[in-house]
Amino acid sequence: MIALYYTTLFLLAAYTVLLLYYARWWQQTPVYKKQTTKEPVAVTVIVPARNEAANIKACLQSLLNQQYPHHLLQIIVVNDQSEDATATIVKNTAGNSVLLLTTDTGFQTAPKKRAIEKAITHATGELIITTDADCITPNSWVATLVDYYQQTGAVFIAAPVNMAAGKSLVSIFQTVDFLTMQGITAGVVHRRFTNMCNGANLAYTKKAFEAVGGFKNIDAIASGDDMLLMHKIANHFPGKVGFIKSENATVTTLPVNSWKAFLQQRIRWASKATHYKEQALFAVLLLVYCCNFSMLILIVTGLLINLWWLVGAFVFIKFFAELLLVGPVLKFFKQKKLWPWLLLLQPLHIVYIIMAGFLGQVKTYHWKGRRLK
Repeated sequence: MIALYYTTLFLLAAYTVLLLYYARWWQQTPVYKKQTTKEPVAVTVIVPARNEAANIKACLQSLLNQQYPHHLLQIIVVNDQSEDATATIVKNTAGNSVLLLTTDTGFQTAPKKRAIEKAITHATGELIITTDADCITPNSWVATLVDYYQQTGAVFIAAPVNMAAGKSLVSIFQTVDFLTMQGITAGVVHRRFTNMCNGANLAYTKKAFEAVGGFKNIDAIASGDDMLLMHKIANHFPGKVGFIKSENATVTTLPVNSWKAFLQQRIRWASKATHYKEQALFAVLLLVYCCNFSMLILIVTGLLINLWWLVGAFVFIKFFAELLLVGPVLKFFKQKKLWPWLLLLQPLHIVYIIMAGFLGQVKTYHWKGRRLK
Protein backbone atom coordinates (compact mmCIF):
# COMPACT_ATOMS: atom_id res chain seq x y z
CA MET A 1 0.00 0.00 0.00
CA ILE A 2 2.89 2.37 0.74
CA ALA A 3 4.39 1.79 -2.70
CA LEU A 4 0.99 2.36 -4.33
CA TYR A 5 0.50 5.54 -2.31
CA TYR A 6 3.81 7.08 -3.35
CA THR A 7 3.44 5.99 -6.97
CA THR A 8 -0.01 7.55 -7.21
CA LEU A 9 1.15 10.66 -5.40
CA PHE A 10 4.03 11.09 -7.84
CA LEU A 11 1.82 10.56 -10.90
CA LEU A 12 -0.88 12.86 -9.55
CA ALA A 13 1.69 15.57 -8.83
CA ALA A 14 3.00 15.32 -12.39
CA TYR A 15 -0.58 15.38 -13.72
CA THR A 16 -1.35 18.45 -11.62
CA VAL A 17 1.71 20.30 -12.92
CA LEU A 18 0.68 19.42 -16.46
CA LEU A 19 -2.82 20.80 -15.90
CA LEU A 20 -1.41 23.98 -14.37
CA TYR A 21 0.52 24.54 -17.58
CA TYR A 22 -2.56 23.78 -19.66
CA ALA A 23 -4.63 26.24 -17.63
CA ARG A 24 -2.01 28.95 -18.04
CA TRP A 25 -1.64 28.31 -21.75
CA TRP A 26 -5.41 28.48 -22.25
CA GLN A 27 -5.48 31.87 -20.54
CA GLN A 28 -2.56 33.05 -22.65
CA THR A 29 -4.27 32.08 -25.89
CA PRO A 30 -5.69 35.39 -27.14
CA VAL A 31 -9.27 35.77 -28.24
CA TYR A 32 -9.07 36.53 -31.93
CA LYS A 33 -10.73 39.68 -33.24
CA LYS A 34 -11.62 39.93 -36.91
CA GLN A 35 -9.65 42.75 -38.49
CA THR A 36 -8.78 42.28 -42.15
CA THR A 37 -9.66 44.56 -45.04
CA LYS A 38 -8.03 42.23 -47.54
CA GLU A 39 -9.85 40.77 -50.50
CA PRO A 40 -11.65 37.51 -49.61
CA VAL A 41 -10.31 34.27 -51.01
CA ALA A 42 -12.07 31.29 -52.55
CA VAL A 43 -13.14 28.75 -49.92
CA THR A 44 -14.36 25.16 -50.10
CA VAL A 45 -16.31 23.76 -47.16
CA ILE A 46 -16.32 19.96 -47.01
CA VAL A 47 -18.93 17.99 -45.07
CA PRO A 48 -18.49 14.19 -45.01
CA ALA A 49 -21.84 12.62 -44.16
CA ARG A 50 -22.90 9.08 -43.41
CA ASN A 51 -26.37 8.30 -42.05
CA GLU A 52 -26.94 11.91 -41.00
CA ALA A 53 -30.55 12.33 -42.05
CA ALA A 54 -31.45 13.67 -38.61
CA ASN A 55 -28.78 16.41 -38.66
CA ILE A 56 -27.71 17.33 -42.18
CA LYS A 57 -30.52 19.82 -42.89
CA ALA A 58 -29.67 22.08 -39.93
CA CYS A 59 -25.98 21.87 -40.82
CA LEU A 60 -26.63 22.88 -44.43
CA GLN A 61 -28.89 25.76 -43.46
CA SER A 62 -26.16 27.20 -41.24
CA LEU A 63 -23.66 26.90 -44.10
CA LEU A 64 -26.00 28.49 -46.63
CA ASN A 65 -26.46 31.44 -44.25
CA GLN A 66 -22.75 32.26 -44.16
CA GLN A 67 -21.95 35.97 -44.43
CA TYR A 68 -19.37 35.44 -47.15
CA PRO A 69 -19.41 36.21 -50.89
CA HIS A 70 -21.40 33.34 -52.38
CA HIS A 71 -19.37 33.30 -55.60
CA LEU A 72 -16.27 32.51 -53.51
CA LEU A 73 -17.89 29.85 -51.31
CA GLN A 74 -18.15 26.27 -52.51
CA ILE A 75 -19.94 23.75 -50.29
CA ILE A 76 -19.34 20.05 -50.90
CA VAL A 77 -21.25 17.31 -49.12
CA VAL A 78 -19.81 13.83 -49.55
CA ASN A 79 -22.43 11.15 -49.02
CA ASP A 80 -20.42 8.25 -47.60
CA GLN A 81 -22.67 5.36 -48.66
CA SER A 82 -25.47 6.44 -46.33
CA GLU A 83 -28.19 3.91 -45.61
CA ASP A 84 -30.79 6.58 -44.86
CA ALA A 85 -32.20 9.66 -46.60
CA THR A 86 -29.08 11.83 -46.19
CA ALA A 87 -28.53 12.39 -49.92
CA THR A 88 -32.20 13.15 -50.58
CA ILE A 89 -32.30 15.72 -47.78
CA VAL A 90 -29.18 17.42 -49.16
CA LYS A 91 -30.78 17.72 -52.60
CA ASN A 92 -34.09 18.99 -51.23
CA THR A 93 -32.46 21.47 -48.84
CA ALA A 94 -29.67 22.94 -50.92
CA GLY A 95 -30.36 22.07 -54.54
CA ASN A 96 -27.66 23.45 -56.80
CA SER A 97 -26.12 25.51 -53.98
CA VAL A 98 -24.22 22.45 -52.80
CA LEU A 99 -22.11 19.97 -54.72
CA LEU A 100 -23.21 16.47 -53.64
CA LEU A 101 -20.67 13.69 -54.17
CA THR A 102 -20.82 10.00 -53.26
CA THR A 103 -17.88 7.89 -52.15
CA ASP A 104 -16.92 4.80 -54.10
CA THR A 105 -18.18 1.47 -52.81
CA GLY A 106 -15.82 -1.07 -51.30
CA PHE A 107 -13.75 1.23 -49.07
CA GLN A 108 -13.98 0.05 -45.47
CA THR A 109 -10.61 1.43 -44.36
CA ALA A 110 -10.50 5.10 -43.38
CA PRO A 111 -13.81 5.97 -45.08
CA LYS A 112 -13.84 9.57 -43.83
CA LYS A 113 -10.40 10.19 -45.32
CA ARG A 114 -11.63 8.78 -48.63
CA ALA A 115 -14.59 11.15 -48.54
CA ILE A 116 -12.40 14.19 -47.87
CA GLU A 117 -9.91 13.18 -50.56
CA LYS A 118 -12.69 12.90 -53.12
CA ALA A 119 -14.05 16.30 -52.17
CA ILE A 120 -10.63 17.95 -52.45
CA THR A 121 -10.25 16.69 -56.02
CA HIS A 122 -13.35 18.79 -56.81
CA ALA A 123 -12.44 21.72 -54.56
CA THR A 124 -12.06 25.13 -56.17
CA GLY A 125 -11.12 26.95 -52.97
CA GLU A 126 -7.71 28.14 -51.88
CA LEU A 127 -8.70 27.35 -48.29
CA ILE A 128 -10.33 24.05 -47.36
CA ILE A 129 -12.61 24.04 -44.31
CA THR A 130 -14.00 20.79 -42.90
CA THR A 131 -16.84 20.23 -40.50
CA ASP A 132 -19.15 17.36 -39.55
CA ALA A 133 -22.72 16.85 -40.66
CA ASP A 134 -24.04 17.16 -37.11
CA CYS A 135 -22.47 20.59 -36.58
CA ILE A 136 -24.03 24.05 -36.64
CA THR A 137 -21.87 26.98 -37.74
CA PRO A 138 -22.30 30.68 -36.86
CA ASN A 139 -22.95 33.04 -39.77
CA SER A 140 -19.48 34.58 -39.52
CA TRP A 141 -17.66 31.23 -39.35
CA VAL A 142 -16.11 31.19 -42.82
CA ALA A 143 -15.29 34.90 -42.79
CA THR A 144 -13.54 34.64 -39.42
CA LEU A 145 -11.45 31.63 -40.44
CA VAL A 146 -10.44 33.36 -43.67
CA ASP A 147 -9.52 36.50 -41.75
CA TYR A 148 -7.28 34.51 -39.39
CA TYR A 149 -5.68 32.75 -42.35
CA GLN A 150 -4.92 36.06 -44.07
CA GLN A 151 -3.61 37.79 -40.96
CA THR A 152 -1.41 34.97 -39.63
CA GLY A 153 -0.36 33.09 -42.75
CA ALA A 154 -1.21 29.79 -41.03
CA VAL A 155 -1.62 26.92 -43.49
CA PHE A 156 -3.43 24.73 -40.94
CA ILE A 157 -5.95 26.15 -38.48
CA ALA A 158 -7.49 24.27 -35.57
CA ALA A 159 -10.72 25.87 -34.39
CA PRO A 160 -13.05 25.48 -31.39
CA VAL A 161 -15.90 22.99 -31.14
CA ASN A 162 -18.64 23.45 -28.57
CA MET A 163 -21.05 20.71 -27.53
CA ALA A 164 -24.77 21.19 -26.95
CA ALA A 165 -25.11 19.53 -23.57
CA GLY A 166 -28.43 17.84 -22.91
CA LYS A 167 -29.95 16.75 -19.62
CA SER A 168 -28.90 13.08 -19.63
CA LEU A 169 -25.88 11.93 -17.66
CA VAL A 170 -24.10 10.63 -20.75
CA SER A 171 -24.61 14.00 -22.46
CA ILE A 172 -23.28 15.99 -19.50
CA PHE A 173 -20.32 13.67 -19.02
CA GLN A 174 -19.14 13.82 -22.60
CA THR A 175 -19.67 17.58 -22.81
CA VAL A 176 -17.40 18.24 -19.82
CA ASP A 177 -14.83 15.77 -21.13
CA PHE A 178 -14.99 17.15 -24.68
CA LEU A 179 -14.66 20.81 -23.67
CA THR A 180 -11.73 19.95 -21.41
CA MET A 181 -9.96 18.58 -24.48
CA GLN A 182 -10.85 21.75 -26.38
CA GLY A 183 -9.11 23.86 -23.72
CA ILE A 184 -6.03 21.65 -23.87
CA THR A 185 -6.02 21.81 -27.66
CA ALA A 186 -6.04 25.60 -27.71
CA GLY A 187 -3.23 25.88 -25.16
CA VAL A 188 -0.82 23.35 -26.62
CA VAL A 189 -1.23 24.62 -30.19
CA HIS A 190 -0.82 28.26 -29.14
CA ARG A 191 2.36 27.47 -27.20
CA ARG A 192 3.59 25.11 -29.92
CA PHE A 193 4.00 22.37 -27.31
CA THR A 194 2.36 19.77 -29.52
CA ASN A 195 -0.39 19.54 -32.14
CA MET A 196 -4.02 18.67 -31.43
CA CYS A 197 -7.28 19.40 -33.23
CA ASN A 198 -10.78 18.13 -33.94
CA GLY A 199 -12.01 17.30 -37.43
CA ALA A 200 -15.35 18.99 -36.78
CA ASN A 201 -13.69 22.39 -37.26
CA LEU A 202 -10.51 22.60 -39.32
CA ALA A 203 -9.10 24.75 -42.06
CA TYR A 204 -6.04 24.17 -44.22
CA THR A 205 -4.85 25.33 -47.59
CA LYS A 206 -5.30 23.06 -50.55
CA LYS A 207 -1.63 23.59 -51.40
CA ALA A 208 -0.54 22.40 -47.95
CA PHE A 209 -2.72 19.29 -48.23
CA GLU A 210 -1.21 18.48 -51.62
CA ALA A 211 2.34 19.30 -50.49
CA VAL A 212 2.26 16.59 -47.80
CA GLY A 213 0.60 14.06 -50.08
CA GLY A 214 -2.77 14.34 -48.38
CA PHE A 215 -3.47 11.24 -46.31
CA LYS A 216 -0.66 9.22 -47.89
CA ASN A 217 1.02 6.90 -45.35
CA ILE A 218 -1.83 7.40 -42.85
CA ASP A 219 -4.62 6.19 -45.13
CA ALA A 220 -4.61 2.69 -43.64
CA ILE A 221 -5.60 4.09 -40.23
CA ALA A 222 -9.36 4.37 -39.79
CA SER A 223 -9.28 7.63 -37.81
CA GLY A 224 -6.81 10.52 -37.91
CA ASP A 225 -8.23 12.64 -40.71
CA ASP A 226 -7.62 15.53 -38.30
CA MET A 227 -4.63 15.10 -35.96
CA LEU A 228 -2.49 12.83 -38.11
CA LEU A 229 -2.91 15.20 -41.04
CA MET A 230 -2.13 18.11 -38.73
CA HIS A 231 1.14 16.45 -37.68
CA LYS A 232 2.15 15.94 -41.30
CA ILE A 233 1.47 19.56 -42.21
CA ALA A 234 3.12 20.89 -39.03
CA ASN A 235 6.30 18.96 -39.84
CA HIS A 236 6.32 20.20 -43.42
CA PHE A 237 5.44 23.82 -42.58
CA PRO A 238 7.08 24.67 -39.22
CA GLY A 239 5.43 27.57 -37.42
CA LYS A 240 2.49 27.65 -39.84
CA VAL A 241 -0.06 25.91 -37.62
CA GLY A 242 -2.40 27.90 -35.37
CA PHE A 243 -5.48 27.79 -33.15
CA ILE A 244 -8.18 30.45 -33.48
CA LYS A 245 -9.86 31.16 -30.15
CA SER A 246 -13.00 32.93 -31.25
CA GLU A 247 -16.71 32.56 -30.60
CA ASN A 248 -17.33 33.48 -34.23
CA ALA A 249 -15.17 30.57 -35.38
CA THR A 250 -16.78 28.01 -33.04
CA VAL A 251 -19.04 25.28 -34.35
CA THR A 252 -21.49 23.41 -32.14
CA THR A 253 -21.79 19.64 -32.29
CA LEU A 254 -24.14 17.16 -30.67
CA PRO A 255 -23.32 14.56 -28.02
CA VAL A 256 -23.97 10.93 -28.83
CA ASN A 257 -27.07 9.56 -27.17
CA SER A 258 -25.87 6.41 -25.40
CA TRP A 259 -22.97 5.15 -23.30
CA LYS A 260 -22.23 2.48 -25.90
CA ALA A 261 -21.98 5.03 -28.70
CA PHE A 262 -19.88 7.31 -26.50
CA LEU A 263 -17.39 4.54 -25.70
CA GLN A 264 -17.17 3.54 -29.36
CA GLN A 265 -16.44 7.16 -30.28
CA ARG A 266 -13.69 7.49 -27.69
CA ILE A 267 -12.19 4.13 -28.68
CA ARG A 268 -12.08 5.46 -32.24
CA TRP A 269 -10.26 8.58 -31.06
CA ALA A 270 -7.84 6.60 -28.87
CA SER A 271 -7.05 4.12 -31.66
CA LYS A 272 -4.69 6.56 -33.38
CA ALA A 273 -2.59 7.27 -30.27
CA THR A 274 0.21 4.83 -31.12
CA HIS A 275 0.57 6.48 -34.53
CA TYR A 276 1.52 9.86 -33.06
CA LYS A 277 5.16 10.62 -33.81
CA GLU A 278 5.35 13.64 -31.52
CA GLN A 279 7.09 12.44 -28.36
CA ALA A 280 5.59 15.19 -26.19
CA LEU A 281 2.05 14.19 -27.10
CA PHE A 282 2.68 10.50 -26.55
CA ALA A 283 4.33 11.22 -23.18
CA VAL A 284 1.33 13.29 -22.08
CA LEU A 285 -1.14 10.57 -23.08
CA LEU A 286 0.94 7.99 -21.24
CA LEU A 287 1.07 10.14 -18.09
CA VAL A 288 -2.70 10.70 -18.12
CA TYR A 289 -3.35 7.00 -18.59
CA CYS A 290 -0.92 5.89 -15.88
CA CYS A 291 -2.22 8.50 -13.42
CA ASN A 292 -5.82 7.36 -13.86
CA PHE A 293 -4.86 3.69 -13.71
CA SER A 294 -2.95 4.22 -10.48
CA MET A 295 -5.85 6.27 -9.08
CA LEU A 296 -8.28 3.44 -9.80
CA ILE A 297 -6.13 0.88 -8.00
CA LEU A 298 -5.72 3.25 -5.06
CA ILE A 299 -9.47 3.87 -4.84
CA VAL A 300 -10.35 0.18 -4.90
CA THR A 301 -7.62 -0.74 -2.44
CA GLY A 302 -8.33 2.21 -0.15
CA LEU A 303 -12.02 1.44 0.09
CA LEU A 304 -11.36 -2.24 0.76
CA ILE A 305 -9.15 -1.44 3.75
CA ASN A 306 -11.34 1.46 4.91
CA LEU A 307 -8.99 4.31 3.99
CA TRP A 308 -11.82 6.37 2.52
CA TRP A 309 -10.24 9.62 3.70
CA LEU A 310 -7.14 8.88 1.60
CA VAL A 311 -9.27 8.08 -1.43
CA GLY A 312 -11.25 11.29 -0.94
CA ALA A 313 -8.10 13.38 -0.63
CA PHE A 314 -6.62 12.08 -3.88
CA VAL A 315 -9.89 12.45 -5.79
CA PHE A 316 -10.28 16.03 -4.55
CA ILE A 317 -6.72 16.92 -5.56
CA LYS A 318 -7.40 15.61 -9.05
CA PHE A 319 -10.71 17.50 -9.21
CA PHE A 320 -9.16 20.78 -8.05
CA ALA A 321 -6.29 20.51 -10.55
CA GLU A 322 -8.75 19.89 -13.38
CA LEU A 323 -11.06 22.69 -12.25
CA LEU A 324 -8.28 25.26 -12.75
CA LEU A 325 -8.41 24.43 -16.45
CA VAL A 326 -12.02 23.38 -16.91
CA GLY A 327 -13.56 26.37 -15.13
CA PRO A 328 -12.25 29.05 -17.55
CA VAL A 329 -12.86 26.78 -20.55
CA LEU A 330 -16.50 26.20 -19.62
CA LYS A 331 -16.89 29.96 -19.18
CA PHE A 332 -15.61 30.61 -22.71
CA PHE A 333 -18.04 28.07 -24.14
CA LYS A 334 -20.89 29.46 -21.98
CA GLN A 335 -21.29 26.18 -20.08
CA LYS A 336 -20.32 27.34 -16.56
CA LYS A 337 -23.26 25.51 -14.99
CA LEU A 338 -21.56 22.19 -15.72
CA TRP A 339 -18.50 22.62 -13.50
CA PRO A 340 -19.96 20.86 -10.38
CA TRP A 341 -20.28 17.72 -12.49
CA LEU A 342 -16.50 17.64 -12.74
CA LEU A 343 -16.37 16.48 -9.10
CA LEU A 344 -19.41 14.23 -9.20
CA LEU A 345 -18.18 12.35 -12.26
CA GLN A 346 -14.58 11.80 -11.12
CA PRO A 347 -14.89 8.01 -10.55
CA LEU A 348 -16.60 7.54 -13.90
CA HIS A 349 -13.98 9.66 -15.65
CA ILE A 350 -11.15 7.55 -14.24
CA VAL A 351 -12.74 4.30 -15.42
CA TYR A 352 -13.54 5.74 -18.84
CA ILE A 353 -9.96 6.92 -19.47
CA ILE A 354 -8.63 3.44 -18.70
CA MET A 355 -11.21 1.61 -20.80
CA ALA A 356 -11.01 3.88 -23.85
CA GLY A 357 -7.21 3.98 -23.80
CA PHE A 358 -6.88 0.21 -23.54
CA LEU A 359 -9.66 -0.81 -25.94
CA GLY A 360 -8.48 1.73 -28.49
CA GLN A 361 -5.29 -0.29 -28.96
CA VAL A 362 -6.63 -3.84 -28.85
CA LYS A 363 -10.22 -3.73 -30.11
CA THR A 364 -12.01 -2.96 -33.32
CA TYR A 365 -14.95 -0.62 -33.02
CA HIS A 366 -18.24 0.14 -34.74
CA TRP A 367 -18.97 3.58 -36.12
CA LYS A 368 -21.97 4.58 -38.21
CA GLY A 369 -22.77 0.98 -39.07
CA ARG A 370 -19.22 -0.01 -39.96
CA ARG A 371 -16.68 -2.18 -38.18
CA LEU A 372 -13.31 -0.42 -38.18
CA LYS A 373 -9.90 -0.61 -36.54
